[in-house]
Amino acid sequence: MTVTYRWKLLRAAKFRLDGGSMFGLVPRVVWSKTVPTDERGRIDVQHNCLLLERASSDPGDPPGPKVVVIEVGSGNKLDAKSRDIFALEDRSILDALQEENCRPEDVDAVLVTHLHFDHAGGLTRLPRAGERVSSELNAVPTFPNAEIYAQLREWNDAMANTSVMTRTYFRDHLLPVENQMHLIDSARPFATGFTPTRDESPRTPATQRITWLHGLNGAAGVPGVGVLLVPGHTWGQQAVIFRDDKGRTVVFTPDVMPTVHHVGAAYSLAYDVEPYTSMISRHWFLEAAVENQWLLVLDHEPGNPVQRVRRKDQWYELLPDGV
Repeated sequence: MTVTYRWKLLRAAKFRLDGGSMFGLVPRVVWSKTVPTDERGRIDVQHNCLLLERASSDPGDPPGPKVVVIEVGSGNKLDAKSRDIFALEDRSILDALQEENCRPEDVDAVLVTHLHFDHAGGLTRLPRAGERVSSELNAVPTFPNAEIYAQLREWNDAMANTSVMTRTYFRDHLLPVENQMHLIDSARPFATGFTPTRDESPRTPATQRITWLHGLNGAAGVPGVGVLLVPGHTWGQQAVIFRDDKGRTVVFTPDVMPTVHHVGAAYSLAYDVEPYTSMISRHWFLEAAVENQWLLVLDHEPGNPVQRVRRKDQWYELLPDGV
């Protein structure tokens, strides 16, 4: 029997990012028609996270985490200059969890899509008065009893600071939780060194089904929760997939499509390590969402992040879901 979860959307902070950077090669005259900017050229975004609680209680269910958090936002450690640059709301994953009467100590597992500061910063927090810090980093684990799951490639790139941005992998976000990390080495959508055509999908010769199906169950070490490698923004970026108590397949969608305005083929971020790979990934990801009737939760959408996908003309469109 498949382990299922009840889930709630957590809003871990509003913030803003540079509009030009968020839409890459797409001209401002195009994207600004639907996405307003502030006086500094920034667009509104959001730290969306999920709180999962195991719903199924069958005696035959495998043991494992009961309370799971997906994504953690920037946390509470950014300095005043950074908070101003990003117009970061005075709020973090800690506030969102408190509103749901969930203590960080009660969280058994945390999954992050990748380790950029705005996705993994909340893995650690500022120490409280009198709280002992065991290193030169002024940070302690936010979830002291949780196992944390990310991709092996992502961790290696974070430690080497392999990114087009000079300040996005912060050691005070990561080193205090190094002993809690469980690193996954998921199958690549395409073979290393292979360059797919613009419309190519990762498929297996025998079944012609998208290869994310292989090894998904238990891939993250959390029963009923899987991960799916979606490279482009980073080489180790992953989506997180689970079944909920309503029988739906829910996919937490990373920066392959951060907002509803990024559904277009060319709408890759200037922050992406490989914009072409992002475009390819977005195509097969959207096709998989249609084929498998996924319910998507977009990581940075400030409006309704819960969306369905359907084909439209030669591409796709998103339709908001009321959940």
